[in-house]
Amino acid sequence: MRITDLPSAPDFVQFQPGFGQRFLLTVDTEEEFDWSKPLAREEHTVLTVARIAKFQEFCEGQGVVPVYLVDYPIATSTAAAEILRPALAAGKAEIGVQLHPWVSPPHDEEVNQHNSFAGNLPASLEQAKFRKLRDAIAENFGAPPLIYRAGRYGVGPNTADILSGGGIAIDSSVRSCFDYSSQGGPNFREFPLRPYWLDRSKGLMELPLTTVYWGVLRQIGGWLYPQMWRVPRLRGLLAMIGMLERIPLTPEGVTVEEAVRGIDIAIDQELPVLVLSFHSPSLAPGYTPYVRSEDDLDALYDWWRQVFAYLNRRGVKPTTVSELVGAAALA
Repeated sequence: MRITDLPSAPDFVQFQPGFGQRFLLTVDTEEEFDWSKPLAREEHTVLTVARIAKFQEFCEGQGVVPVYLVDYPIATSTAAAEILRPALAAGKAEIGVQLHPWVSPPHDEEVNQHNSFAGNLPASLEQAKFRKLRDAIAENFGAPPLIYRAGRYGVGPNTADILSGGGIAIDSSVRSCFDYSSQGGPNFREFPLRPYWLDRSKGLMELPLTTVYWGVLRQIGGWLYPQMWRVPRLRGLLAMIGMLERIPLTPEGVTVEEAVRGIDIAIDQELPVLVLSFHSPSLAPGYTPYVRSEDDLDALYDWWRQVFAYLNRRGVKPTTVSELVGAAALA
């Protein structure tokens, strides 16, 4: 199955009895660049790598094992390897692949919006970029990556075959309820939230990021929300009056109160795995639109603290990539 294909009911993953409901924390660990400017191979830094140490310490104190999905500038950063190698060796963190094609060699394509979605590249080039990044991660971090996420969620018709032939057990590129087709990317608007098999025979699973609709109109959210793309103020109004709100489980642009509502919906839907995410440059002020000051950074940590506490109260335990792979029944 291609990652861009909708699954059917028999494709959904069944986890072992007693698995319950879990959550996975994923960190899109990447270089810093100006989000308001066109993408470029240069003009980026990796200064926020130093802030990963504090976040890792915070997660260890919370009993959470973060999954760092690293792209090429991070994979080749000596500082990143020095920070994360001890945690990876101790099983207190996990490593994965995040492919930003514009900064990943070989640089055989023009840098533009269409090519920023790796799945739009020729299969041979997408594969070459993936393998070079995967190998750099395994060498520099001392751990083979088992999970993948395409930068900008940009999977394509060849991505699943590339991953299944490259030692990856889980893809987490599907961002359910979002549509990137206007930019040249994939449309995940109708994709499910439950994990499903892309290739059962090779053990390749899709683990969608968790986004839910909340409000009186949530049952038709998948149809109604996209209809309002021309009038974003109407989306805001419907959210304000409790009629309809799209809630991705991330601290970036989502309040704690909204996240709690989203968690409640996900639990009610009996999702076996809730996938939370954010970008590593948000760990320092001034690099993303979501963290502009030290107060914003304090609020980000407080968001995680409150969300972890709420998940614990609701009986949703943290999990890991290796645990998910082991708990998924292939039969």
